[in-house]
Amino acid sequence: MKALVEGRYRGCEGGAAMFDVGQGATIAVRILERDLGRVTLRRADGFRLDRGWSLAPGGIEPPYRGRDRDDLSGFANPALTVTVGEGTVSVAAAGLTAEVTLRPFGISWRRDGEVEAFLRDRPTQAYFVSNKTPAIAHMMARHPDERHYGLGDKAGPLDRTGRRFAIDAVDPCGFDAELSDPLYKMLPLVIVDGPQGAHGIFYDNLATGSVDLGCTIDNYHGTFRSYRADDGDLDFYVLAGPSVREVVRRFSWLTGGQAFAPRWSLGFGVTSMAIADAPDADRRVTEFIADCRRHAIRCDSFHFGSGYTSIGGRRYVFNWNHDKFPDPSATMARLVEAGTQPVTNIKPCLLDDHPRLTEAIDAGILVKDKVTGAPAVAQFWDGVGFHVDFTNPDGRRWWRQGIEHALLDHGVVSMWSDNNEFEIWDEDAVCAGDGRPFAQALARPAQALLMTKVSFDAQADRSPTRRPYVITRAGPAGLARYGQTWSGDNETAWKTLRFNLTQGLNMSLSGLFNIGHDVGGFHGPRPTPELLCRFVEFCALWPRMIMNSWNDDGSVTLPWMHPSVLPQVRAVIGLRHRLLPYLYTQMWRASRDHEPAVRPLFWDFPDDAAVRGIEDAFMLGPDLLVAPVLEEGASDRRVLLPAHEGGWYDWHDGRHFAGGETVQIAASLGRLPVFVRAGAMIPVVDIDSAGNPGERSLMIFGAPASHSTADLYEDDGDMAAWRTDALLLSFHLRRKASGLELTGATQGGFRPAFDRLHVKPVGVTEPLTIGTIEGPVTLKIGATE
Repeated sequence: MKALVEGRYRGCEGGAAMFDVGQGATIAVRILERDLGRVTLRRADGFRLDRGWSLAPGGIEPPYRGRDRDDLSGFANPALTVTVGEGTVSVAAAGLTAEVTLRPFGISWRRDGEVEAFLRDRPTQAYFVSNKTPAIAHMMARHPDERHYGLGDKAGPLDRTGRRFAIDAVDPCGFDAELSDPLYKMLPLVIVDGPQGAHGIFYDNLATGSVDLGCTIDNYHGTFRSYRADDGDLDFYVLAGPSVREVVRRFSWLTGGQAFAPRWSLGFGVTSMAIADAPDADRRVTEFIADCRRHAIRCDSFHFGSGYTSIGGRRYVFNWNHDKFPDPSATMARLVEAGTQPVTNIKPCLLDDHPRLTEAIDAGILVKDKVTGAPAVAQFWDGVGFHVDFTNPDGRRWWRQGIEHALLDHGVVSMWSDNNEFEIWDEDAVCAGDGRPFAQALARPAQALLMTKVSFDAQADRSPTRRPYVITRAGPAGLARYGQTWSGDNETAWKTLRFNLTQGLNMSLSGLFNIGHDVGGFHGPRPTPELLCRFVEFCALWPRMIMNSWNDDGSVTLPWMHPSVLPQVRAVIGLRHRLLPYLYTQMWRASRDHEPAVRPLFWDFPDDAAVRGIEDAFMLGPDLLVAPVLEEGASDRRVLLPAHEGGWYDWHDGRHFAGGETVQIAASLGRLPVFVRAGAMIPVVDIDSAGNPGERSLMIFGAPASHSTADLYEDDGDMAAWRTDALLLSFHLRRKASGLELTGATQGGFRPAFDRLHVKPVGVTEPLTIGTIEGPVTLKIGATE
């Protein structure tokens, strides 16, 4: 590769400071917002790919054909002030300054009011292009005390420092949650937190590559980190922070935010390949419904594994096996009647004997080999096959018709896009590109994103007043704006719990807020009773809670798999359902405010150095600390509680603990350790013995130092107009001379199914006065002992 070390300032063009950097290449430096900069390298022959699909600033949805790389819509684009010095050029706008050194060429970024740069290019050879391959690279200086987060669904500890990761996507069934790499998503966002605060760097490139966060040590360059791509363009965004919270919010805003899923999707769900694979699958589904009733397990969704599409031992998307499911519509109706929403698995690869393959080839809707003109061959699960090209309008139309007629017409309510990593390794594979073809290697994850967008749009058009719910396993940045994802086909093992936790936290910090893990482990030996129960506990308070399995012995992981722990499993699922009003409100806030529901402890306690390295617990919203048991044979847990005036309360028994202390608590099977911040108000729903929801309550834990606030968001569960037509109840708890006073207000005209709110104090030793709830919707509110 060639190092670009000689820069020459050539003036401002199109709102950017432009520099010639050699090899016929130019670098544009922009400031898009007061906390958002951009650096774009254009080679002599132009961009390798002149569009992308990840960016949607402020919610501006990119078209299917992609957003042009030169499109600046959605950004404030403040006027630049450029100051030319001796060998330097300063590029500034309100909030942010880029200091450009011409020889050797490099850029340092500084926030207004700060003397030190928070991000510096490596002073020795920072930018590289290859004249023999399409490869590019970017090198940055690294402070030894910096910590690194992000990169989506990567394995291992929370802090990524000292590791190198592939930017790639494969299907790693039963992956090692500590060591496996790559996994499913390609998301080159790095969040850096250190002495100069936090910042982020996002590379808008969909080609394979790698990120090195201090793994490489080279005596000639000092400490550094790097990004390399095998192809594509060097086009990166600098998110100035200065906190991790601000970096994550800005990145979520930049990529279109998180879709707000229906309430039912936050319940408990089940899927199993074995049920849909069975020759009597329809009967198995009926038995599953009956077993849920018999064991008093409330199951909110049933996710059909791809066995419903089988012919023989192979799977064929949009095909119904009528031997297994004689009447798919009747099957869906039985599930819905039982309160269980049906979701179906779909895969983008047509096997070489798919019943509709000739039709797809004749229509020209498959990713092609540009040399032969034939469909590009890829290895798939049951054999070789050919992938639908979602950059082809005809391909999208064909796929959407399959969704509508094979699935939605039968009563399916949601699509689960699976095995969509698009592992087409043919170097001659080419995409239609909506009339502007490009090499498949330039944008593999865009195919998964567009596949998910088609499902989203099909559901939205079928039921325009309802919110769509879509699941995808693979994709790039931006997939959150269409739906939910998860950590993938995890291994049934104890260490999976520990490292799925940190994997999930980094997914949250990467803008993927609606996430979870396969409950019980997807692949491996059947879980023991203890491991099953701990898996249920571990997964109970993530946004997605789906029990999914493909066990080595052919068994199905279900809540009643081990009768010895069924009461405990049932109790934990009940805890999730009881906390749904709180969880639903947090997911509403995630979509409205770009704030993850699940986050590391340092998110809410950034000034508490003691919690910075905690990787075995997480926050659910601002008020609940969840510390799952991660070790086999453990019956208690040590938990470091963050420093918080007023301390913390045990959710289960109301015991009080001081903040800033390490406590040892009992954690028998079925007792998930959960702590509540003092002064917090937690909305819950009362659950009867059959798992059915009842009245709403507001639980008040202790007293705030001066005041505290809480929200309860309510709608009908899936209304499309959730931003305008819902009901928001806001509560305020104040300390007064006479004790505590609770007041509230409502916004919006939606009338919920309940008309009374019970107030349940826990650990409140002072007099509590309940004031009025003001606003357009009135509720009865009263204390309950």
